[in-house]
Parts: sequence; C-alpha cells; structure tokens
Amino acid sequence: MSGPVVTEMVRWVVVAVVAGHGVVHLLGAAKGLGWAAVPQLTEPIGAWAGGAWLVAALLVLTSAALLAVGTTTWWWLVVLVAAVLSQVLVVTSWSDARYGTIANVLMLLVAGYGFASVGPTSFDARWDRQVSEATAEVEASPSVLTEADLAPLPAPLAAYVRRSGAVGEPRVTSLSATFHGRIRSGPGEAWMSFTGKQVNTFGSRPQRAFLMHATRSGLPVTVLHQYVGTTATMEVTLASVVPMVDAAGPTMDRGETVTVFNDLVVLAPGAIADAAVTWTPVDEHHVRGELTNGAHTVSAVLTFDDDHDLVDFVSDDRSRASADGRSFVQQEWSTPLSAHRDQDGRRVVSAGQGMWSAPEPEGRFSYLDLYLDDIEYNAP
Repeated sequence: MSGPVVTEMVRWVVVAVVAGHGVVHLLGAAKGLGWAAVPQLTEPIGAWAGGAWLVAALLVLTSAALLAVGTTTWWWLVVLVAAVLSQVLVVTSWSDARYGTIANVLMLLVAGYGFASVGPTSFDARWDRQVSEATAEVEASPSVLTEADLAPLPAPLAAYVRRSGAVGEPRVTSLSATFHGRIRSGPGEAWMSFTGKQVNTFGSRPQRAFLMHATRSGLPVTVLHQYVGTTATMEVTLASVVPMVDAAGPTMDRGETVTVFNDLVVLAPGAIADAAVTWTPVDEHHVRGELTNGAHTVSAVLTFDDDHDLVDFVSDDRSRASADGRSFVQQEWSTPLSAHRDQDGRRVVSAGQGMWSAPEPEGRFSYLDLYLDDIEYNAP
C-alpha cells in the first residue's frame, strides 16, 4: 500500500479508538447522573462526578470529530484537554477505568504531534507568518501592464508575456499557488507523493514561502523553503518532530535565487517587465536572462514553442543538495513544462517537471513531477 493510504488508515484507526473511548465515558455519566444502571461500573459515581464524566465524553468525542475532519489548526489543544480530564477521572475510578489510560496516552501522543505539526512553532505557522509579512510589503494597487512596457523585452519573451494575458491587467506583485505531484532524491529512489502551496512576492525585496506535505514509508514529511530578500533556508522534518534537513548558507541562497527566477518566468509573466533581469535574445525560440538580487546574479535560458508558450527553463547556477542538506553539488537544472491552460483570462502552466543533469551513472533524470491546481495573483 502507498504511503498516503497507510497514513489515512492510521488516522482512521486513531479516530475509532478515540471515539470508542468517548462512548465509554458516557457510561460514567449515565451512572453518575442516574440515567441508567451500569453494573459494569462497581465504584460509586456521584452527580458531580457524573457531570464531569459527561464533559469528558463530549470533549473526547469532539476530539474524534476534529481528527476525522482535520480542518482546524487548534484541534490538538482540544485533544490535550480531553486526555488530561479523562485521565483525572480514570484515576478516581481506577479499578473500573484503568484501561482508559491506554487511550489517554494515545491521545496525548496525538496532541503532541498536533502541536508539532500545526501549532505555533510548526512549519505551517511559520509559513503563515512569512506570508502575512511578505504580502504586507507589496503594493496593494499596482498599475496596469501595457504594451509599451514590453518594448524593451526580446521578441520571444514579449510574445510570451502577451500570450499569458498579462497585458491590460494589473502588474503582478504577488502570487499564491497550490499544487500536487511526486518527488524523489535520485533516479533509483522511490517517489513520494505530495501536496504543496507557495506564495511569492516580487519587487526590491522578493520573498518566497514554499510548504510541502509528503509521505515517506507511511510517515508524514514536511518541507519548508523560505526566501527573504537574498537569504534562503530549507528545512525538512519527519512526522513534524524528527529533523532530516536544515540547509542554509551562500550556496543555498544562490540556488534559491535560481528558483525565484524560475517562479518569476513560469508562474508570473505579469511581473517580468519590472524584474531586475538583463535579457539577451538568442533566436526566435530562445532567450537568455540574468537576474540580479543583491550579491547574487544567476542566469537561465528560456525556450518557447511556436504558440509562444514557455516550454523549458535551463540554468547552470543551481546546486543539488545532499540527502541531509549539508553539501551541494552544482548541476544543470531544468524545468520542462508539458501543459498549459487558460484560467480566469490568463494563460498558466498546468504541469511540469524538475530535472537534474548529473554525471553518470545517474545521468539526466526527473526528480519532480508537478501539477498546478490553482494560482491567484495579487491576492490580499
């Protein structure tokens, strides 16, 4: 079975255990409040204790519901409170309820995982904070991109921007995208399926916030890329608690500048005319660009088809990270684009790959298959 299937199975087993635990609590409430005789419970339970058992039951059942729905970021707090109250009651009726401790330990572990995965120190929370700060810096009402703005651009690039539907629309100062796909670390490694989201802002202090949720051997893997100004970091955790990668430094900064360049031309044609890029025409289907951001200058060659769609981006300035993110090897990096679609009056990419050109025996291989689910420009 695939990782996502195993993860879902584990989640539903936990939901079933927690829900069953909540139902058992109703027995204590029924006895204490005089709703029914419960011969299975031999220890006395008064009315006040019965009310406490009822509150605990409701909290535990609510925990099961929140785990099943999975739509809030504070569910772990409800699970924590439910587990603590439940265990206090278990201790007061130890001979009858001691086995409930097993379920409560499980709930405490789940609450701990919830805090790590979506709590205030989690990658998700850090992504949210960066997005809020980044979007607060961009111009709220950018001017309209005109045909005159395309005049300095090489003809193939201008045709691409025109084809994208950006002319006559507000200049792109930010974008928000969601996507899914699969990723691997090498040609002989297993693929990991993932979902992700990112926000980019453009201008004098570009930012990129990229968050990916994947699965590896049935366990959740979370990846956070952050690029602020000219500084980049990449962090990866297993099950939100075990650090796998913590990469930073000048090589990382330079490599992520290439990624920001790629995001600009692939996802935000409406921001190209204002970008700090020096463009050089190569031929009717190719353009070379050099992006400068702070001390970093990176270059790439863009390829366009006869319909003026961008179909490839190739750069020698990005480095491939080792499995632990502690070392980097410079390799040719490309992102061939295989499909485009029309969305809300704009032409956007809908599918593409990430490829490394490594020395033999690996050779050139795809490490990323990506499908764009949605994209929005200049979102508040």
